[in-house]
Amino acid sequence: MTIILRILLAVGIACGVLAPAGRVVAADAKSLDIVFVNPGKTGEVYWDMVAQTMQAAGRKLDAHVEVLTSERNYRTMQELGLGVVARRDKPDFLILSNEESAAVPILEAAEAAGVKTLLLSNTLIGEDASRLGPPRRTLKTWLGDITTDLQTAGARMANALISAARAEKWESPDGKIHILGIGGDEITPASIARNAGLQLAVAAAPDVVVDRMLFANWTQSEAEQVTANYLSWASRKEIRPAGIWAGNDPMALGALRAATAAGLMPGRNIQVAGLNWSEDALREIKAGRLLLTDGGHFLLGGWSIVLLRDYADGCDFAAVSPRVEVKTSAITRDNLASVGDLIRTRAFDRIDFARFRAKAGRCGQYDFSVDALISSLAPLEGAAD
Repeated sequence: MTIILRILLAVGIACGVLAPAGRVVAADAKSLDIVFVNPGKTGEVYWDMVAQTMQAAGRKLDAHVEVLTSERNYRTMQELGLGVVARRDKPDFLILSNEESAAVPILEAAEAAGVKTLLLSNTLIGEDASRLGPPRRTLKTWLGDITTDLQTAGARMANALISAARAEKWESPDGKIHILGIGGDEITPASIARNAGLQLAVAAAPDVVVDRMLFANWTQSEAEQVTANYLSWASRKEIRPAGIWAGNDPMALGALRAATAAGLMPGRNIQVAGLNWSEDALREIKAGRLLLTDGGHFLLGGWSIVLLRDYADGCDFAAVSPRVEVKTSAITRDNLASVGDLIRTRAFDRIDFARFRAKAGRCGQYDFSVDALISSLAPLEGAAD
């Protein structure tokens, strides 16, 4: 019986029938052909990493991912998408991002051509959302969207600053904890969501005041300037600044430079938080100057392939909702060692994407958390030292 059991186990694993850590791709599953129309520029770190995680997931899940880059030209993005839809040999799936609402004509053409689509990072908004409704209603081939919960990220960043300031008793003479907010802009949905998270956290903290909510167009140089102006104002008003909330990492880095120039010691008498999981931010966290960087949303690329692989194999993510919202996570000094090398090297083939597939009977239920990511990583080659 023992020999027979071993044979059955071996056959089951080889055929993809058994999957102890998560469902694997069955041996008879169809190889998928997926096209991603990348809205970013070649060399644009965030969108490059989105595409790289897609392709790494494809290698694990038997899906070929073709990436077409629009170079931040939304007419080019539409031309590329419409060209894919018009192909004689159409892909199994087309992944788009609705930047500048440019994806709508492609979605409508894909509907007419019977090409299944998934929106990533940016979904329909405004009049388009009102006219077309949710996924699979008007556009049946629009399977859904995968986005991130940036409001929660903004709140988490603020709460970390508040907790650090309370622990260190960094109140001003008025007994309040004073924070500077630096947003990217006032109109982009991703910025609005992050900023709203900051306001929610502060609204729940009667001992906290946001002195200013300034905007720096996502850039380090403008953030450095607005921070310098704020710190000068705070000094004149005899306010003790406790924290700086920045809507992305470049702005956080600008705030660090201005704080240092003003004679402050970030990490020791003021805290700064950013968002993006950028390599520069990780270096500042390691040095103890940056409190945290929230993010991980570039992994939407890999997670999108997980969703489409499951859908193709009959485990539809819409069993829970066609709209998948992924939580971002904070990188601090506590978990930096676990994910820092992954980001620095972009060795995304270390991620065992098969482990993230929905379990049988639990279609649409996913754990895309940073803890799950860390537990899925293969050791970094040459990391013995």
